Amino acid sequence: GSGDASRAVADWRLAVWTLCSVLLPVLITAWCSFQRSRRQLLIRDIFRKSKHDWHYTDLFGQPSYCCVCAQHILRGAFCGCCGLRVSERCLKKADQRFLCKEIMMRGTGGGPSSMPHHWIRGNVPLCSCCVVCKQQCGTQPKLCDYRCVWCQYTVHDECMVDCLRTEDCTFGEFRDLIIPPYYLSIINQMRKEKRTSYEKVVPYCRKHWMPVIVLANTRSGNNMGETLLGEFKMLLNPVQVFDLSKIAPAKALQLCTLLPCNAVRVLVCGGDGTVGWVLDAIDEMKIKGQERYIPQVAILPLGTGNDLSNTLGWGAGYAGEVPVEQILRNVMEADGIKLDRWKVQVTNKGYYNLRKPKVFTMNNYFSIGPDALMALNFHAHREKTPSLFSSRIINKAVYFFYGTKDCLVQECKDLNKKVELELDGERIELPNLEGIIVLNIGYWGGGCRLWEGMGDEPYPLARHDDGLLEVVGVHGSFHCAQIQVKLANPVRLGQAHTVRLILKSSKMPMQVDGEPWAQGPCTVTITHKTRALMLYHSGEQTDDDASSLSE
Repeated sequence: GSGDASRAVADWRLAVWTLCSVLLPVLITAWCSFQRSRRQLLIRDIFRKSKHDWHYTDLFGQPSYCCVCAQHILRGAFCGCCGLRVSERCLKKADQRFLCKEIMMRGTGGGPSSMPHHWIRGNVPLCSCCVVCKQQCGTQPKLCDYRCVWCQYTVHDECMVDCLRTEDCTFGEFRDLIIPPYYLSIINQMRKEKRTSYEKVVPYCRKHWMPVIVLANTRSGNNMGETLLGEFKMLLNPVQVFDLSKIAPAKALQLCTLLPCNAVRVLVCGGDGTVGWVLDAIDEMKIKGQERYIPQVAILPLGTGNDLSNTLGWGAGYAGEVPVEQILRNVMEADGIKLDRWKVQVTNKGYYNLRKPKVFTMNNYFSIGPDALMALNFHAHREKTPSLFSSRIINKAVYFFYGTKDCLVQECKDLNKKVELELDGERIELPNLEGIIVLNIGYWGGGCRLWEGMGDEPYPLARHDDGLLEVVGVHGSFHCAQIQVKLANPVRLGQAHTVRLILKSSKMPMQVDGEPWAQGPCTVTITHKTRALMLYHSGEQTDDDASSLSE
């Protein structure tokens, strides 16, 4: 009997230990998960209420030290405006102890026309030099040395003297692009007093001041826009940097009305579609009577199909290879240029009085035929599975697939029998074609100079500011591919101030600036709309074909 009792006790012990060994890790995991979610809620709450632009990271990109406890940290929070880095447990202290960049100086009255440096200790940029002794800063493995969040000057701990703490900040290399906080506070006060004569306010009165407004589309180019927003906020006044996924360009551009006439430069970070959106907002400013405040537009191309930015010398696509500082230098040095913008009116056949015609604004090109069909197929697939289309290489591969498929199927054949083309009112006899492309700019199809073709024939010069459109025909997808690698010339149909295209029968794919649709019988009329003020950066055009570089 005693043996059975001891066996039963042993069984119970085993059961209890088994239960403990199963439950204990579950309880520990649950407790840790509860603490983590509680901690995340607290962090989120600090982020929401803070004046800093806090972001959380699991791994800093360079050796980093907490600005509060000075310990080495691998992960934690950083401010996207002033560059503070802090460990998770010190976040609340850092938020209370350190001020972020002030976008507008507090205080009333006339206000000062200068401000002292705003020094932040530690985590200085790699390869930065001390402004006093000219030796490298941030070389020691600890929280050391200072950086001014406005002029970006760096100073060693031992070189930091009292005069540096109190002297006026010069705003450094980009003083001509930055809107100083004291300027905004003075303008704000003047507006309250109903005064609009800003001419005597510093730096309004300074000859070379050309404030820049950065408009970034964070949905373009594989999240590159998100990174750029932070980098521009670090170098400029955060009030100059806008996220177009949160604020419309028309609202952001109202900042131009507080700045000198004909001096503001806008940097659009995004694809050609984003540039078109911003140019539409600028046209709205003209309608509102704000013509004198209209800015000049520079482009930082993100995403795919950046033919407009390529034409204006800003390259075919940015992937982080050029430092943000160099981009701002390029914007400062860029020359003003005009860009024709066109009105595309599509009137459906038989609905002249019933249905409103579709109206588009064209900056780049209009087309009917194989390239519009490729764009239509591409867009249909991107709508279904957007996650697949985050890479430029995948996008080009999909375009290539639809191009080769169309070579075999020839869905757009006998276009010349289905359409009539008029250039400046004159009917054009069309040869056997599958597509017609109407060009405003030099580049087409992601880096191909379509009007020039192989460059072996005499042809009138194509410009984007002469009020003329170039009209070409293509024999099909294979012909398009040959033109792109400079093995063939397009069918040059002519240049014109007004283009009229009548689709007599059947449905055909059409596109304006990469936005495609399937169109039934209609009349398409393209007329000059307006001219946009752009910035041209010399020496940056990139062609997909290497031979054009040697040209």
